[in-house]
Amino acid sequence: MRVFGMAGTLRDESFNRRLLDAARAVAPQGMEIVPHDIEDVPLYDADLEKEGDPEPVQRLKRAIGQADALLISTPEYQHGVPGVLRNALDWASRPPGAAPLTGKPVAIMGATPGFIGTARAQKQLRQLLAYNDCPMVMEPEVLVGHVDEKVDHDGHITDEETLDFVRELLGNLAGLVAIHEEA
Repeated sequence: MRVFGMAGTLRDESFNRRLLDAARAVAPQGMEIVPHDIEDVPLYDADLEKEGDPEPVQRLKRAIGQADALLISTPEYQHGVPGVLRNALDWASRPPGAAPLTGKPVAIMGATPGFIGTARAQKQLRQLLAYNDCPMVMEPEVLVGHVDEKVDHDGHITDEETLDFVRELLGNLAGLVAIHEEA
């Protein structure tokens, strides 16, 4: 099973990149999480789209299209989804009716040094993905608060409870993909 992995951030040392790395390390046998950077995806512009998708957008769409599912690790900025993540999803939702994002199974997780994790960003993200008819893993909600206390000096997430939640999320994603393929 090939899973498109995306951290909704541009920051190299992002906790959400680290959470995505942790997911890759604990993924169940047979699941490959392939990370994809969104740093070179231009701002969505219908005029630009009319001329043909820029190469970074073509790569993004191709990678999503080749995946069986998506795993998104999102920060929370100002109680919501980061603009760079929203922008990438805007591109991936085009063209209507034939977009690579449409109907793709998705699991969401997120990490922040804050107290409540990324609950508000994840809620917004679920709304965006519902519009694209994406089946979503609903449990467990992986809302990693105080993530700065859950990493070692090399930046690896070491908190076993967090890793257990990620394992469960990925197991449920595998189950959702199996159901989606049967339909």
